[in-house]
Amino acid sequence: MKDAMRSGERERLKVIRLIISSVKQVEIDTRQNIDDDSQVLAIINKMVKQRRDSVKQFTAGNRQDLVDIELSEINILENYLPAQLNEQEIELLIDEVLSEIAATDIKDMGKAMAAIKIKINGRADMSLVSQNIRSRLSK
Repeated sequence: MKDAMRSGERERLKVIRLIISSVKQVEIDTRQNIDDDSQVLAIINKMVKQRRDSVKQFTAGNRQDLVDIELSEINILENYLPAQLNEQEIELLIDEVLSEIAATDIKDMGKAMAAIKIKINGRADMSLVSQNIRSRLSK
């Protein structure tokens, strides 16, 4: 935060303050201190997901000015997340998980999602992963 203040990066400073505010809000809501990186990553992932949803809504409402703001915030938030997996890496993880739990049909979807969520740990959009698993298990 200090670096953003010193360098005059207003957008980055705003997003950092939003992250801190979200973490404090979760601490207040859950009455627990957040001291684990995975919990902070989950909060940042949630913030990115919220902004992606907003982009869809603003695009539908023909509000390009708000879309640009949300996309800028997403870009800054993603700098604080681990490197995202590419499609091939995601497919390899899905193959690995499906073979580990011996998933054969859509009934195993819950088990597969629980197992892969641990392995991905914020490095991919879970909605895309879910669609991929669903399509594989529906065959």
